[in-house]
Amino acid sequence: MSPVPCGDALPPPRPLRPRPALPAGGGSGARAMELPPGHFPAARAAAVAVEYLRYLRGGPGSGLRLRELQRARRQDIDDVGHKYYLELELEDVLDKDRTVSCTAEVLYHLGSKTSAPDVQLTVQGELRSTEEADKEFYNRIRSLEKELVAENIPDSHGNVPPELEPIHLLAWVASGYVIWQNSTENTKFHLAQVKHVKQVKRNDEDLQFDFVLLLHEMVSQEVLPWEVTLLWHPQRGARVPQSRAAGAGSS
Repeated sequence: MSPVPCGDALPPPRPLRPRPALPAGGGSGARAMELPPGHFPAARAAAVAVEYLRYLRGGPGSGLRLRELQRARRQDIDDVGHKYYLELELEDVLDKDRTVSCTAEVLYHLGSKTSAPDVQLTVQGELRSTEEADKEFYNRIRSLEKELVAENIPDSHGNVPPELEPIHLLAWVASGYVIWQNSTENTKFHLAQVKHVKQVKRNDEDLQFDFVLLLHEMVSQEVLPWEVTLLWHPQRGARVPQSRAAGAGSS
């Protein structure tokens, strides 16, 4: 994965444009209101932004997480919804001495329980390059005689075997997509465990992993099993062609 140059917006799947940090107000509705960083809805919006970034830029060699929500504002936009303006400090779990700053805008559409929040992100600073680690993982998985199968990551003691850490980080990517797609202003999900993962051999160059993920919804305290197919390639990154709640239809 190439470093993100200072001040550049992140690449698609959705068009992302550089944004000024936390404008005082907008074109519609009330002026943006300052929120304390401990404000629960602001924290939930920050979690959505981080999960979206994991989906966009995560991989087997990196895992971004929130170190600190530094500033937050909310704007009520007439007939549209609530928009959060956030300033975040992020760290890589594999390189905790390096942090990057991120500004994010998260828009929850009014009254919608089916539309994913709109997320805009800009990263200031450089993410650690994982190009060599990505290639090494890719070649190792492609050379396996039998498809990789694993379960219960982490185990009941919270341990992840070193050889499965890249799979765990790819599960972060897969769960990032699912959490972004299914979050509302009143939810906060995180990946509790990879219940099961199976590599699926393909005729093209992508790696495919079929996951069963356990997602913990922290407001209701529910644990939801979710089936996710993740495709990944070191040059093309990740995409999720199929995901569904266990027992539900695909999306």
